[in-house]
Amino acid sequence: YCEKNNIDFLSTAFDHASLNFLYKELGIRKLKIPSGEITNAPLILAHANTHLDLILSTGMATLDEIKDALGVIAFGYINNDIKVMPSYEEFSNAYNSDDGQQLLKDKVTILHCTSEYPAPFDEINLNALDNISTEFNLPIGYSDHSSGIIVAVAAVAKGARIIEKHFTIDKNMTGPDHLSSLNSMELKEMIKHIRNIEEALGNGRKRPSKSEKLNLKTIRKSLIANSKISKGEIFTKENIAIKRPGTGLSPYTYWDLLGKKSERDFKKGDLIE
Repeated sequence: YCEKNNIDFLSTAFDHASLNFLYKELGIRKLKIPSGEITNAPLILAHANTHLDLILSTGMATLDEIKDALGVIAFGYINNDIKVMPSYEEFSNAYNSDDGQQLLKDKVTILHCTSEYPAPFDEINLNALDNISTEFNLPIGYSDHSSGIIVAVAAVAKGARIIEKHFTIDKNMTGPDHLSSLNSMELKEMIKHIRNIEEALGNGRKRPSKSEKLNLKTIRKSLIANSKISKGEIFTKENIAIKRPGTGLSPYTYWDLLGKKSERDFKKGDLIE
């Protein structure tokens, strides 16, 4: 069904047998390590040994626990075919190596997450995305267990490249996830807003947009005659004003003009050119 609709199929393994099934039998192309397994070093290592791209969810985790997990991943990526005994020291060495850091950058995304269903807004701590990004310099995402769509959309504005959101066909079904999940209309609405945010974020360079350039002359201001000014009359604070449009002399020339003689006649309201 996913292939028919051009959707990447994804499932999460909570044990080695499930991982082998997903990787070897289904040929899945990307794996997610769930928050509850972030200290399960043998399972994390098995994920890394597949050499697939990994999504690491970090609900309930500290920065040190995230770093430890990344060390296991880096070790697994580097030492898949080399007989090196796993250990904290080897994980740390792999994490701190140039090869390990590059592999993590190329293949791992870290998801911020609050592991509660639904997650209270005052415990979501969306600014932790900045903390994670600064600490590890890796792509970030957000696994959202809050009610509604607003937090997920805000996470994209904070730099999240992956959004995980639970989906249900009936919020009244039994189980912990349904209440904080989205129905089909809400999911479509969330995606629409995320696409709008992605467009709105732009390229990050501060410069006038295409539309702004069209409005620039209308909205900015110029020096104008605040009263009738005769040729030879001195420009003063009283007979010069600053008003729209911005097609005349820039207000930056205001002080240069003061005290000088006018070289022509101006009617009140004329642009001084």
